[in-house]
Amino acid sequence: MIVGTIPKKGCEPRIRRGDTVENSGQRQSDSGGSDRTTEPEGEKPQRPREAGGGFLMGRPFGVPVYVSPSWFLVAALITWVFGGQLERVLPELGAARYIVSLFFAVAFYASVLVHELAHTVAALRFKLPVRRIQLQFFGGVSEIEKESETPGREFVLAFVGPLLSLILSGLFYLGMLLVEPDTVVGVLLAGLMISNLIVAAFNLLPGLPLDGGRMLRAVVWKISGKPMTGTIAAAWTGRALAVAVLVGLPLATQTGGFGDEAEGFGSVDSLTDALLAAILAAIIWTGAGNSLRMARLRERLPDLRARTLTRRAVPVAADTPLSEALRRANEAGARALVVVDGQGAPTAVVREAAIVGVPEHRRPWVAVSGLAQDLKEGMRVSAELTGEELLDTLRATPATEYLVVEDTGEIYGVLSTADVERAFVAAMARTPS
Repeated sequence: MIVGTIPKKGCEPRIRRGDTVENSGQRQSDSGGSDRTTEPEGEKPQRPREAGGGFLMGRPFGVPVYVSPSWFLVAALITWVFGGQLERVLPELGAARYIVSLFFAVAFYASVLVHELAHTVAALRFKLPVRRIQLQFFGGVSEIEKESETPGREFVLAFVGPLLSLILSGLFYLGMLLVEPDTVVGVLLAGLMISNLIVAAFNLLPGLPLDGGRMLRAVVWKISGKPMTGTIAAAWTGRALAVAVLVGLPLATQTGGFGDEAEGFGSVDSLTDALLAAILAAIIWTGAGNSLRMARLRERLPDLRARTLTRRAVPVAADTPLSEALRRANEAGARALVVVDGQGAPTAVVREAAIVGVPEHRRPWVAVSGLAQDLKEGMRVSAELTGEELLDTLRATPATEYLVVEDTGEIYGVLSTADVERAFVAAMARTPS
């Protein structure tokens, strides 16, 4: 049996072979299908490529680690700032201070990587797939593809990152006790101790998208019994935190709140602090908004139902001319073809793009079997699938059409990836930020 969807008249398909529906930034599978016949002229099979977002540095625990191009800008900034501090502490270094500063920048981001690996290991321990780790502007991020099933796991998953940063800070402090303070090694250890302490403290602030915000979400989730309630509380706390950073950080530096001398308005340092505060506030505000929006989107995902999105299908024999198959489908008000073998069992898929690629004058001479793609394991989906379960099933076996069956094994129809994509985009459009 061959399964295919019939395009509406004048409508071109928008999805190529291997395209899948993305959900919450989750990665696309790179497994591709194989047709047992030729493609329409001019169309070449394409395998989906995973967007790395930077340079691949390795795959610890099987999870790819990427370094974003923005990291090099931050590394240069850290090298310049830390180099200025070294000039005051170790003036004898001269220009070599910038080599030491560059080493500090790399070591600091190595510490950030350890922080993210803690999240990754915890996620893998809870059987949550991790798409990638990305080191980028102002730190890193572990892209975990699924939500924790319980508030306890959510709390642990969030807390292990700052905990590892605190442990690193303690180890660097112990190292400081073993060396002279006014040496290159002593200054590097002191800088790494302080920077990891700052990373831990900053991430423990109770607002999304920071780890402390996820911990707050877990606590509210546990108390209320509703994950959405926890997300709302943590997201709005994150937005309040963004405002506090935007206003408070420049004010604290200008009034000497960090122990330094007060800076006048309009000085270079005050403008730098204001710019830094604006960037941090924007990151926190945007992350909190995205977390809230994705949580509300998940509430709408149950509206994505395989049964309601499935196209009605018409069974035809493998040697049926395409024109005759389309005529039968139009008479029945169907938009999909199911080509059966002698026993009525499904064996292959006809893609919508393949139907469109056959000129109308050739359709009486082209059998539907000539446009077939073998049905693989995973291309038969249950009519009862909904929401994230439906999206996860489609991602596991990328294709453009799927055979939808009842629990009894009876054929229900054909599900087009294009229809699921449109429904998903419509759900996102209805989701307030």
